[in-house]
Amino acid sequence: MEFIDLKAQYHALKQEIDDNISQVLENADFILGKEVAAFEEKLAAYVGVKYAVGCASGTDALQLIYMAYGIGRGDAVFCPDMTFVASVEPAFMLGAEPVFCDIDPVSYNICPDSLERQIKAVRAAGRLKPRAIVAVDFIGNPADYDRLREIADRYGLLLIEDAAQGMGASYHGKKCGALGDIAATSFFPSKPLGCYGDGGAVFTDSGEMNELLKSLRVHGKGSSKYDNVRVGLNARLDTLQAAVMLPKLARLEEEIAKRQEIAARYDEALKDRFVIPRIGEHTVSSYAQYALLAKDRKRRDEIREKLQEKGIPTIVYYPNPMHGMKVFADCFRGEETFENTISYADRTFSIPFSAYLTKEDQERVIEALFSV
Repeated sequence: MEFIDLKAQYHALKQEIDDNISQVLENADFILGKEVAAFEEKLAAYVGVKYAVGCASGTDALQLIYMAYGIGRGDAVFCPDMTFVASVEPAFMLGAEPVFCDIDPVSYNICPDSLERQIKAVRAAGRLKPRAIVAVDFIGNPADYDRLREIADRYGLLLIEDAAQGMGASYHGKKCGALGDIAATSFFPSKPLGCYGDGGAVFTDSGEMNELLKSLRVHGKGSSKYDNVRVGLNARLDTLQAAVMLPKLARLEEEIAKRQEIAARYDEALKDRFVIPRIGEHTVSSYAQYALLAKDRKRRDEIREKLQEKGIPTIVYYPNPMHGMKVFADCFRGEETFENTISYADRTFSIPFSAYLTKEDQERVIEALFSV
């Protein structure tokens, strides 16, 4: 059984994807070709922002944001303790310091109360300047943007949305990617909107920021790539990847609806045996993963081992809180104990899920979970 059935999605879209790839090969326009511009335009319209700037990965998307805002040495970037390292790795590379916050025990997103405690602690210590909040739409579930917006405005902080797992999700009717001051996403193949390699995008409503991002993604270009006016990156989105994603984007709303149906069947079957995902009111999850919580780490590991014996794959997103990673050992900690994050990391495991999961395979997963 596939954990995420990308093969089934390809076969469903095979003719369109193959035709688009063939067209790119015929034109031999592999870097920032017309498909990239078409994809950016359609993606911005889908998300509900003025501009989408395609780039080479979700990590590059975040680095472009940090560079565009001049975030660097002496700056504090506040981030949930449960996320992928790429949420803050680029800021750390630029000299900023990640300050981790505990997660909410229900949504698993950044806890606004912990965030505010950490902001106050950083200000009191005086070593770092609070600059930005990175709100991660964790496993496809939008964060609490009403409270995050209020905190960001009160303390004068930039609100960055890391929507790497959130394409297709929404919060009070607004799509993920349109919920912060600026947003980044990833098109890693396993994401709800994925390409066939690495890819990403930045979302903004600012024409000035759009132009700056387009410069930064091509070595800080001015009038051309040989007229370099600032330090930038080689962070372009390949034309082939844009060509692959155009038909996928057209199908995304249909797939998001299918994900709701599949999640609802899991919810009904498993609600009395595990802690199932709890989606906020007026919120639509993209269900980038369907994550369950077991009683404790020992039980979680037993379940995963028994499921593996039955041919059911599982993955842990993610096994390690950020604050415990060696690379961040010297970062500001404050007085936080991160008890919610630690509990989540010990108990979580994700089961097979995609818009193309068949009822037969889903029943097989449910039956296996009932037998362990």
